[in-house]
Amino acid sequence: MAAEQTKSGSTPQRRTLTVKPTLLGDKVFFGITSFTAYFSIALVGLVLVFLLIRAWPALQHEGINFLIGSTWDDSVQPMVMQIFPMLWGSILLALLGVLLAVPMAIALAYLIEFLAPKPIARVATLLVDLLAALPSVVIGLWGLFVFTPVAEGWSELLHKTLGWLPFFANETGNFSRSPFIAGWIVAVMIVPIITSVTREIFSQMDRDLINAAKALGGGMASTLTRVILPTASGGIVGGTLLGLGRALGETVAIFFVLNLSFDINWFDVSEARGGSIASMILSKLGEATDYEISGLMAAGVVLFVSTLIINFIAGYIVNRAQPWRK
Repeated sequence: MAAEQTKSGSTPQRRTLTVKPTLLGDKVFFGITSFTAYFSIALVGLVLVFLLIRAWPALQHEGINFLIGSTWDDSVQPMVMQIFPMLWGSILLALLGVLLAVPMAIALAYLIEFLAPKPIARVATLLVDLLAALPSVVIGLWGLFVFTPVAEGWSELLHKTLGWLPFFANETGNFSRSPFIAGWIVAVMIVPIITSVTREIFSQMDRDLINAAKALGGGMASTLTRVILPTASGGIVGGTLLGLGRALGETVAIFFVLNLSFDINWFDVSEARGGSIASMILSKLGEATDYEISGLMAAGVVLFVSTLIINFIAGYIVNRAQPWRK
């Protein structure tokens, strides 16, 4: 029959695939997972609505100055609440963290997928996943008591050798609790996220392509820079954006290692001043008045929306970089 249809030039009818579950167990599982997915989306929307309701008095009073102003003064009535120094501080810390974390994450993913023997690769993967599971307070305490003395030495060395650059200049002589130290702490926290996404992209690459590059005389470094990274660049960018979203919302660890100051610290990463929206909310929420809580909720809205946008962009890029998922 199929041969007759082919000879006559007619196209065989395409079969309709069944996409919905037919068995009872499959239907139950499909219903539970669908409900969970939709409930998660609804929960995010409800959180955003709650924040907007609580933040509305401050947003209505401050207007656009809430984002572009640099004053937080509770000595006047009604108090002035403007978060630009904290907003810029969040961006600066996130960029520092990403700048430090991306090379480490790529190196880890390359080691696990292409260089290390299988037993060592499994141990390295386990350690990276364990680092992702550590609570922020543990990393913050480690950063305060263990890493800060080491990072102060690094910062002072950079000041002595590269102090003519504004990034590493330090006029106060105080190298503790600076954005430089906080940036390293953020990098430690986002390395597992970027490593996991990068490792997933590396594991799905065509090994014949990599073997062909090595057969043509390419070494490990040239294969990485000229074959692997260009092929996996989209996924790496997506993983980096996911890490950036985590870095923007980091709270407790930054609170331990960074001074909270409403003086805008543009690029002086070695100076002991700065801040972030999340750490500001943590430091002020306990003693805040009702109206100040409204301002803190408004700051949370800014952080929440920024993180959502970055995560959506990251998810889109990762999916585009992995056509086998379609």
